[in-house]
Amino acid sequence: MRIANIDDRAALVIGAEGAERGVDLAHASRGRFGPDLPAVYQAWDDVTAWATDQDLSALADDSFPIDRSLLGAPSPAPRQVFAVGLNYHAHAAESGFESPTHVPPVFTKYSSSFTGPDTDVVVPAGGNVDWEIELVAVIGRDTTNIDEADAWSHVAGLTAGQDISERITQTRGPAPQFGLGKSFAGFSPQGPWLVTSDEFTDPDDLELGCTIDGEQVQKGRTRDLIFPVSKLIATLSRTVTLYPGDVIFTGTPAGVGVGRDPQRFLQAGEKLDSWIDGIGTLHQRFVADPDAK
Repeated sequence: MRIANIDDRAALVIGAEGAERGVDLAHASRGRFGPDLPAVYQAWDDVTAWATDQDLSALADDSFPIDRSLLGAPSPAPRQVFAVGLNYHAHAAESGFESPTHVPPVFTKYSSSFTGPDTDVVVPAGGNVDWEIELVAVIGRDTTNIDEADAWSHVAGLTAGQDISERITQTRGPAPQFGLGKSFAGFSPQGPWLVTSDEFTDPDDLELGCTIDGEQVQKGRTRDLIFPVSKLIATLSRTVTLYPGDVIFTGTPAGVGVGRDPQRFLQAGEKLDSWIDGIGTLHQRFVADPDAK
């Protein structure tokens, strides 16, 4: 099953890749679910049970073309947002750190930075703006102190995300400001929709990557995550309770700008295209700060 946020309403996504169409979930369920996304995640088990009993192809007559400009983040108002650092060995190395062994570095991004998949992003004046393609997991039920073997049953689905990062703010002392450096407006594009784990041959082995103006800068596979999705969720659940709709950015593979020699950062006028196999693409165009002097 695929769920999209279309103009702040939950929609089922049907049709083959490249020919996707939307079906309003509240309409299709006769008002049982939706229309807002947070309510859908609160009732996730019931939503998935209902969808399993449906012939989704029979909903084609009620479907409509998807206007990507109306797509928002699949979980637009999570109670909590987690982001994981150094979760690929090669990225840890390019960042100048040893790979984590027991627990990964965890920080937050703020939901005010959330957007849909196709956006313009303002480059903060004087900032060093970097890219980080990431697999994003959305939680589907209350999750506390679970085992790794049970973790996938607590995942609503997966989407693609960019953990765009302004490195000066992120690392400026006297202590790093990861949350602020990664939460400027538009710095957390996600989408194009949420895909449930049963849609993948192996949800633990997905290709992901991104290009800048057509030049490939990142390419990796989620099988190389040091802490895969199930282990991340189990580990987090031993400290905090995860709630339906919570968002977890799982970490980025190697190839970010700050790890290059010479370093490279995004400039106004450049276009960042990102993808995850089986999920879809993100498209960000970077523009100058209109208030910059």
